[in-house]
Amino acid sequence: MREARTMTLNARPGPVAIDPAQTAMIVVDMQNDFGSPGGMFDRAGIDISGIRKVVAPTMRALAAARKADMPIVYLKMGYHPDLSDLGTPDAPNRVLHINVMHVGETITAPDGREGRILVRDTWGTDIVDELTPEPGDAVIYKTRYSGFYRTDLDELLRNAGITHLIVTGCTTSVCVESTIRDAFFRDYQCVLLTDCTAEPIGANEARSNHDASIGVIELMFGKVSTSAEFIKATETLAEKVAAA
Repeated sequence: MREARTMTLNARPGPVAIDPAQTAMIVVDMQNDFGSPGGMFDRAGIDISGIRKVVAPTMRALAAARKADMPIVYLKMGYHPDLSDLGTPDAPNRVLHINVMHVGETITAPDGREGRILVRDTWGTDIVDELTPEPGDAVIYKTRYSGFYRTDLDELLRNAGITHLIVTGCTTSVCVESTIRDAFFRDYQCVLLTDCTAEPIGANEARSNHDASIGVIELMFGKVSTSAEFIKATETLAEKVAAA
């Protein structure tokens, strides 16, 4: 790593040295169907307050990443209009998404547009307004929980020389953890920002899926930190570069 461009991020189980030029921030599935009123989760009666709560810290983390010239990659869960990429008729992914999540069902979006649940290029698969991608950000559709499954994500990261990932998004125990596990298998070093991820499953239990995922990621698949620590690390780096 280039010493003058390396920042130290406080994390658990220990600090990690990061070169922003070799690091990408990943935003997992922060789209209307999961995180906005009128989206798939909200229509199903799933409490989206946890996902809404992570929007503000994720905004701040994204702003810090951009100031550090760190590439940003948005992942979006979305299927072709004919649902051909859901899997075979008996594939568990297809059965779950059709029978439980009602993927493909036509809805009227809050803005009055006609939409379809988890179908590409409709309101439901748009990123929530507060986190709208900026020019130069990468946006990649995925059809399974992991952002690496049959997508261009790995190729994009390799071509950019990325070795480290700062991960945010929803939901913690499903698409976020699945993406981190696959990143680990591909030798990326991951840091999950715990206040930039949320999980409705088990949210009211003494030990939620969110807590369990953070524990296993910290122990087995990477490191965990917070948006405040990430922002502090980028600011310290900026001061170091300015003084060099």
